[in-house]
Formats: sequence, structure tokens, C-alpha cells
Amino acid sequence: MAILELSGITKRFGGLTAVNDVTFNVEEGEIFGLIGPNGAGKTTLLSCLAGDLRPNAGTVRFDGRDTTGLAADRMCRLGLGRTFQIPRPFPHLSVLENVLVAATFGDPDLHGEAIARRATEMLEYVTFPRSPATLASHLNAAQLKRLDLARALASHPKLLLLDELAAGLTPGELADMAALLRRIRDNGVTILMVEHVMRLILELCDRLSVLQYGELIAHGDAATVAADERVREAYLGQNYIL
Repeated sequence: MAILELSGITKRFGGLTAVNDVTFNVEEGEIFGLIGPNGAGKTTLLSCLAGDLRPNAGTVRFDGRDTTGLAADRMCRLGLGRTFQIPRPFPHLSVLENVLVAATFGDPDLHGEAIARRATEMLEYVTFPRSPATLASHLNAAQLKRLDLARALASHPKLLLLDELAAGLTPGELADMAALLRRIRDNGVTILMVEHVMRLILELCDRLSVLQYGELIAHGDAATVAADERVREAYLGQNYIL
């Protein structure tokens, strides 16, 4: 059963078409990859799904309902969580306070002490490496990404959108992240991930969609898509392929 259905999604900025007529489904319980070269429109597409941007055309259905154009706060409360390519914490709040905000805002069923328990549990769940009292402004890039993930999980999502969560991680950190993402999926959260680290994509993803210049150029199981000549050309260039 599809938890997310995109049909003809198009997003324009003036005369620039950033996403053009994109259609695919994400099935409940899978880890789905969205890949493509820089500037392909991946983050713009995520923003159209998450409610940060309103598409100019097409429809989005999430968990069985039409959510096209719903604002980000509505999408969050419906069960869509998101991390960002560049994390956006509250820099002058502590790590724990950042997650408390997400738990309070994202899950209307949480009240009182349950909010604090959820925040603490999510920091433990992602094995956050610093004290919860640490100010977000004192974290490095890898720690900020893990905080971003804890915040997204604290909102109790059904679907998690991940935007280059693995960027800049060491090989050991990548292995830890792969194990964590499998655990999140196994605990009932569907994942749609944008990523450039192909090792992680091929290790984790059931299926892939590939964007180039805002258009879908390939879609299917991960191994087949990764071997597609159009996909290799999009990443490496025609001269390299030839």
C-alpha cells in the first residue's frame, strides 16, 4: 500500500522549472531513494511534499488523503517528519530543548511529562554523542544532523523525509547511520531519502527514483536503476561513460 503518491508534481520559480511532471509512489514500510546530480530538484521536490512549497501543478496524497499545498505544520501533525540538508536547530537552546520543541509541536497526543520522556528517548534512540544540556550552537555538522533526526522522530512520523543525512560522515559513521535507518524502518516508519552517498543508497533502498534537471529519468529497483546508462551519465558525464 502506498503511503505517498505523487502525480505530475511541477514547481516553477518564475521562468525556471525546478521540478517537472514528477510521478511516483512510496510504499508503506520501505526505504525509498531519491537521487540525482546537484541542482536536479530533489530538495525542491521534498519541500513540495512537506508543505514548505506549494507545487504549481500535480497532486500529493499522503496516507490516503490529498495533502497538496497543505502547510508544513499541518503535514507534520499528519505524520510527516523531515530533516534538512542544512540543519535548522534553535542555536541558543540546548539539545534537549530542541527535541522538546519538536515533540510538543509535532505530536498533539503528548502532554506533560510524556513530552520530556519522548525527547529523552529520541536522543537515546539516535545515540546522540553529547550531553543533552549542550547548546545546539556548540555542535559540529555530524552532531547537528543527528539532532535533526532526533527532532524529526520526536514528532512521531509515519513517513520520514531525509535530505542528505549522510553527507560528510566517516565510513564508521556511515555504518552506524545505516544500522539506525534500518531500525527506524523496522519500527514502522517509512523513509524517503535524498542522498549522494551511493554506497548507503544501494545498501538500504528498496527502490529508487532519479531526477535530472527536474525530470524523472529512471525509476525502479535500486540495482537496476544504479546500472542504468542514463543515470550513470547524469552523475559522471557522457564522456566518462563513453
